[in-house]
Amino acid sequence: MKRLILTIAFGFTLLHAQSGDVRVPSETEKVGPLAHLSGPEDEIFDDSGFDDASFEEEFSDVATEPAYDPFEGYNRWMTGFNNTLFDYILNPVFSAYDFILPEPIRVSINNIFNNLYYPVSLVNNLLQLKFDHALTETGRFIINSTFGFGGMFDTAMQIGVEPHVEDFGQTLGHYGVGNGFPIVLPFFGPSNLRDITGDLIDFYVNPIYYVDPRKYNIPRDTYEGWGLVGYKRFNKFSLYRKEYLQIREEALDFYPFMRDAYEQNRNKLISE
Repeated sequence: MKRLILTIAFGFTLLHAQSGDVRVPSETEKVGPLAHLSGPEDEIFDDSGFDDASFEEEFSDVATEPAYDPFEGYNRWMTGFNNTLFDYILNPVFSAYDFILPEPIRVSINNIFNNLYYPVSLVNNLLQLKFDHALTETGRFIINSTFGFGGMFDTAMQIGVEPHVEDFGQTLGHYGVGNGFPIVLPFFGPSNLRDITGDLIDFYVNPIYYVDPRKYNIPRDTYEGWGLVGYKRFNKFSLYRKEYLQIREEALDFYPFMRDAYEQNRNKLISE
């Protein structure tokens, strides 16, 4: 059960500005069980065979090495703010949104945004000299844009072409840049100094943001761009809100739990 909660938390933390977005339908995504989101719910919560000893060994560093968190007071406050925002505003809106758009439709919307993320993933794979992964990402984009009806369906995954999503935060980490201190963002949740820096750079490549001199913008102006980004995050979060509530209910201390889960997941992605 512990492993389940952590892996769900890993996925949730990716809901923040990490442009290396989760591809929901994939079984081999880096976020583990969240890859089964479009499948039966019991698959998501299947933690049979979990080894408690392995769990303790894997996360023992968390218990023995205090995180460098100079803004812990602010981060705890912002975590509380985000929780309040969720309880009183977002959760009721999500309930209505879920009623209007069934989960398969929301998953397809998420897939479209994931497909549009291709330029960012391509650039960062190349920056990390992962040429085979860059080629794979190109193939996935072509397949999903055509046979996947504009990215609505992850057809590439269905035929065994797995994603290799990368963002600039991962590229910085690949070349030895440390995490920096953790920062909790309004609405978007846990992040750190390195990943926020990476997001700002990915901004200039991601087509769903508006960049004035760029030729391949999807939005027509800055406001449309931020609206598109906000909707992308909103739709994705709607897919995970039940897991978020479960984690929040079961965590003894929610803020450090999410912080540590986020950092460990990012370190894992960078090491791959």
